[in-house]
Amino acid sequence: MDRLDSMRLFVRVAELGSFSAVAQQMNVARSVVTRQVAALEAHLGTKLLARSTRRLSLTSAGATYLEKCREILGLVDAAEAGLTEDSQAPRGHLRITLPFSFGIRQLMPMFGDFMAANPEITIELEFSDRRTNLIEGGFDLAIRITDRLEPGDVARKIGSSRSVVVAAPGYVKRHGRPRHPKDLIRHECFGYVLATRSSWAFSLDGKTEWFPVAGRLEANSGDALLAAAIGGLGITYLPTFIVETAVREHSLDILLPAFRAPELGIYAVFPSNRYVPHRVRALVEYLAQRIGSKPPWDEILPKG
Repeated sequence: MDRLDSMRLFVRVAELGSFSAVAQQMNVARSVVTRQVAALEAHLGTKLLARSTRRLSLTSAGATYLEKCREILGLVDAAEAGLTEDSQAPRGHLRITLPFSFGIRQLMPMFGDFMAANPEITIELEFSDRRTNLIEGGFDLAIRITDRLEPGDVARKIGSSRSVVVAAPGYVKRHGRPRHPKDLIRHECFGYVLATRSSWAFSLDGKTEWFPVAGRLEANSGDALLAAAIGGLGITYLPTFIVETAVREHSLDILLPAFRAPELGIYAVFPSNRYVPHRVRALVEYLAQRIGSKPPWDEILPKG
């Protein structure tokens, strides 16, 4: 194994903290990985990893070497890519993690158009509404919708998302229309278990205020909440990219139009440890152009 390959292997072991995990990713025996790391340590004349029964950890020398390896490998990757990639059409495999409803409803058509324009691109999608470790999962890219990024995230904002309060016309006819967010506590409200199950946020006088809600239904799927609202079960609070069609078709009414939900960012997040390939940059640029500063799903928002 040459020097650069040894560095790449060491970086992968340090990031995953496990010989077995790296061996599984490389589809080789664990002994192959341990032997190669031991050979690297012998060459350097120092221990890079402290072994324990539970997990590997970096020695002080290992931490220093890891930082230098990342710097060197990043320069090598950038130099090689710069000679070829930018003059060629995007090519290769993209492994992406993205949220269920936004991914299926809005991004799938965009991915299809991108693949049609770039026939040498293949895409693998993993849908999850939870934050995924990009390095451990072997992802090239994550699409995240959030009000704040995590420390250390390397990201580009590609759009924005707003939520609205909606209910079926039949529900409003039976139970009345709330006039203020504080009225919601008297209604059957259902929310997303990871974010809006017990309180909903509104921007009032330049500040974000949370108002309590309660109901007999909650779900970890925005589309499940959409179906419940269309069925007249109660009021829900969902992104415009989910309710857009139902509002246009008058299956749902937007309630509390004078009260705006805080804006969330839609971000393309990259692994923090590697050069961003041309194929990833090309897709992110394409998505940013398609979504734009005024996403088409926000056209249903009340004016003013």
